[in-house]
Amino acid sequence: MSSANDLLRTKINQETARFPWSELLKHFASGNVLAIAPDLDLVEVAVHMANDNAAEIQTLLSAGRLYKVSDEQARAWLENDLQLWTVVVKPWMLVQHRAS
Repeated sequence: MSSANDLLRTKINQETARFPWSELLKHFASGNVLAIAPDLDLVEVAVHMANDNAAEIQTLLSAGRLYKVSDEQARAWLENDLQLWTVVVKPWMLVQHRAS
């Protein structure tokens, strides 16, 4: 039988999707977009956030591996019409740019 975390991980994984940054601008304008470093696992970070794992989240924030998207970053993503992996963990939308 799966643990609650396994079920949550599966649910979050099924909710990930790729979107062009241009379609995410309304969320950015609301201040609800957090970006994660390209080498991190988007689903695992979302699980930490959904579980309110403050210690892990603070570690990622302090290391600059989880961060609010800056105006400059948003502009660059828009100019390059980037596709980003996304998942919502209310109230946040997590985004990740990966080269693949």
